[in-house]
Amino acid sequence: MAADTTVSKQPSETLTPLLEQALPNVKGKTFTSAIVDFPPNARAVPHRHGSAFVYAYVLQGTVRSQLAGGPVRTYHQGQNWVEQPGAHHLLTENTSRTKSTKLLVIFISNTGDKLKVDDPPK
Repeated sequence: MAADTTVSKQPSETLTPLLEQALPNVKGKTFTSAIVDFPPNARAVPHRHGSAFVYAYVLQGTVRSQLAGGPVRTYHQGQNWVEQPGAHHLLTENTSRTKSTKLLVIFISNTGDKLKVDDPPK
């Protein structure tokens, strides 16, 4: 009998843009707001947000996060954090196996830049 070679892939997050608007008083910069939904047990691939300044607010659930050079932190509903331009996001995961986690994320980015660039697979 052949061994089962099915590999279960851990769920990932989805980003749903709410508003994208060029900043009228800061040439070349765009404001983007989005809801990031982490289903139960979801984990994001390590990534960067380019030259964007990022603000994240936990709307629902609990998320574990780590930026390069910093400790692993856990954020609960109502808590928030910022990421400086060029930050390397090593860990972002929903801590629950049964409930979704949702974040409101605000990006101040260079107009036209990608908001998330995943690390290449190893």
